[in-house]
Amino acid sequence: MNFDYAKDSKEQRPFEYYFKKYQGMDPAEISERTGIPYDEENRYFILRLMGSTYEISYPEYEIRHREDAVGSYPLETAMNAKILALRYLVEGNRAPSAGEYLTYREVPWGEFYFRNFQGRCLARLAFGYGTKITRFQEIMEHLGANKLDLGDASYEFEFMNDLFVRFILWEGDEEFPPSSQILFSDNFPIAFSAEDMAVVGDISIGLLKTLEKQL
Repeated sequence: MNFDYAKDSKEQRPFEYYFKKYQGMDPAEISERTGIPYDEENRYFILRLMGSTYEISYPEYEIRHREDAVGSYPLETAMNAKILALRYLVEGNRAPSAGEYLTYREVPWGEFYFRNFQGRCLARLAFGYGTKITRFQEIMEHLGANKLDLGDASYEFEFMNDLFVRFILWEGDEEFPPSSQILFSDNFPIAFSAEDMAVVGDISIGLLKTLEKQL
């Protein structure tokens, strides 16, 4: 694995820590625990993220997307996405969803980290797209997200294998600014911590911003 970021990066140490653990683990155990399929013959995991399918090699942790129409692949380019996926492979656990959705405040430690999440994700989503509803819809349709009947515009998408997120927008007017809500499928707290779930928001909104420039 080639580290393509500065040696003083705050992401270097956590990445190297989890990468070392990943190299020493049994891929069959990882697959059983996380539900991420593993191709034994070709030695890679098959992970879905934001509408695209990736092959993640073991033990090298080299990442390659399978060709599709999305056009942007954060798991190959964004270090926060690489670390998040690596953490899930090393520490995550799968659990079936009961079909319910949670606000960030409802997840363990969500209330404690909510102020950070509000500025980092909710405000960014609201002020990024609350006045550009049509553009938001175009991007979400491009990702293959499922349209919902919530707020002024809303979509559900699979963030990672069997872990779903809902983005809901309310358009602003002369009296009120735009607002947003982000909901997580109820199996998210088994897979990720509250801190990681804020990164999920970061990655998801970051992909929308990238696609907005490309479409």
